[in-house]
Amino acid sequence: MAALAPGAAAVPANDSPARYAALSVAAAIATIALKTSAWAMTGSVGLLSDALESLVNLAGAVMALWMLRVATRPADEEHAYGHSKAEYFASAFEGALIVAAACGIALAAVWRLVSPRPLERVGVGVAVALAAALVNLVAAVFILRGGRRHRSITLEANGKHLLTDVWTSVGVIAGIGAVVSTGRLWVDPLVALAVAANILRTGSGIVYRSMLGLMDTALPDDERRALLAAIAPHLEGGVQMHALRTRQSGARRFVSFHVLVPGQWTVHRGHQLLEAIEADVRQALPAATVFTHLESLDDPAAWDDTGLDRAPRG
Repeated sequence: MAALAPGAAAVPANDSPARYAALSVAAAIATIALKTSAWAMTGSVGLLSDALESLVNLAGAVMALWMLRVATRPADEEHAYGHSKAEYFASAFEGALIVAAACGIALAAVWRLVSPRPLERVGVGVAVALAAALVNLVAAVFILRGGRRHRSITLEANGKHLLTDVWTSVGVIAGIGAVVSTGRLWVDPLVALAVAANILRTGSGIVYRSMLGLMDTALPDDERRALLAAIAPHLEGGVQMHALRTRQSGARRFVSFHVLVPGQWTVHRGHQLLEAIEADVRQALPAATVFTHLESLDDPAAWDDTGLDRAPRG
């Protein structure tokens, strides 16, 4: 059985990324209902901001579910490298929605600072908000676990967003408690502004990571170290390697490099070596597609292309 890549977890046969996205949709619908009720009962702009973020969760979850289904489609004539990059569209879309929600929350908070309003039915509203936070917490734990299993940036983004939503709810409830204990109505919109800043930070980070994926960013250092460790045992008897290039596309990894062998080797011997190297690389990185090119150490032209991928740090 192939070894798992660094950081990967075993994936049960009946497990799929779409199941976690469907869980996110269900959690978003439940929390929208709960948080909207809490806002209607209390009039808290903090709870309103929390409810708006759950609307964003729902839109992001629906997009994630759609794109995850696209990403699992097999390669075809028009998409020879598969459809895994669809995940980045989902995570970028969710990140953009998070940024937009943060701006909306900030505007609502500023308006409430200008026009303060007393809170009502605080106890019931807070209890409902806590129930919504618990729903999000349970969903976030499961979705983040699924993201690690499937190496899915879409599930990771969605899970982190839900977890941020949990802390947002906690902050909002703390703000309401401060209003009740001090009587200072400006605390509620101030907390909403802090919530907006935190949401903006999360959304910007998700968008940034998505853009890196769309730009064919190289594999992370731990995976490159595993890759080089798989190749190293074959670099003996004059065999060398260069022109290493890597990229990631959702859960898929793509690796290419040149293998230089002594000029007197036969094509058959060189081909057997490449087959062995590729097998070891795929064992180290199970989700990798590997491309190798055989060259002669005696050919000066073989040294013209030395590759662009950097060595791992540390």
